[in-house]
Amino acid sequence: MCAEKIHKLMIAIILGLVMGMVALGNIQIAFLIQFVLMIVFIVWALTGFCLSLSILKKIFPPCGFDNKA
Repeated sequence: MCAEKIHKLMIAIILGLVMGMVALGNIQIAFLIQFVLMIVFIVWALTGFCLSLSILKKIFPPCGFDNKA
């Protein structure tokens, strides 16, 4: 599995956890996680830099990586 796909899965899992926290009544924690995620997306959109994706690319190969080199 490549880094970008893992990153998308991680985002989906975090959003699902936030929805679960809201359903359980943990509104403050859910709001805080959602707010941090929004800040990360804004920084990623404005600068093209995503810390979590750059860390994942050090661990996993990027998508389109060819192992036949």
